[in-house]
Order: sequence, then C-alpha cells, then structure tokens
Amino acid sequence: QVQLVESGGGLVQAGGSLRLSCAASGRSFSNYGMGWFRQAPGKEREFVAAISWSGGNTYYTESVKGRFTISRDNAKNTVYLQMNDLKPEDTAVYSCRASVMTGQMLQSVSAYDYWGQGTQLTVYS
Repeated sequence: QVQLVESGGGLVQAGGSLRLSCAASGRSFSNYGMGWFRQAPGKEREFVAAISWSGGNTYYTESVKGRFTISRDNAKNTVYLQMNDLKPEDTAVYSCRASVMTGQMLQSVSAYDYWGQGTQLTVYS
C-alpha cells in the first residue's frame, strides 16, 4: 500500500506560479513511477505529467509543456509539480498517482495503483 497526500493548491492569478507537492508513505516510494492528473468540473480526468521511478524520464501533456515541471525527491518520498504561467484553463482538482508501470504507460490513468484525494487549483483572470 502507498498513501499519497497532495498539498499546495490554491487560488492564483493568471500568469502566476504555484508548486504542488505529493507526499508518499508506505511501500518504497522509489519503486514507483509517479503522475499528476487533473479533473475540471464536467470534464474527464486528464493526464498532466509523469516521472519515472528514477526521475530520468518525464512526460507532459501538450498543453503544459514549457510551463509545468515534474520532479521528485526519493529521499523525501515526495513528487512535485511546478506550475508557471498559469492559465484559467488549468483550473482543476490535481491528484498524484503511483504506478509500477514504466515509460509511456505512465500517461494512462489505468496504469496507476494508488492515488491521493487531490488538491484544488483555481486560476482567475
């Protein structure tokens, strides 16, 4: 079992920045690929970013490339999502997920075994 707790969401003006954190506890964090997904009201859950267990490979959905950066600190059992140049369309509940899968599979929500409750990000113009 892996328990995941997200933090760092909030209200931010368009163009601003925010960093989300996801703290993991339970089984060895470094064994898992990690991903961030988001879901806006009335919309499907959407892949945002993922990172391999080592941190050596990262993946992003097209709409956040160049603005968001995913990273991890295995010593702290934490994964981060640095979000810059935020836009109103980034408004959603962001959740982190853990997966034993690797590579491109990390872009699929079905690859994940564990997830947190999520944290709300609201971007206003």
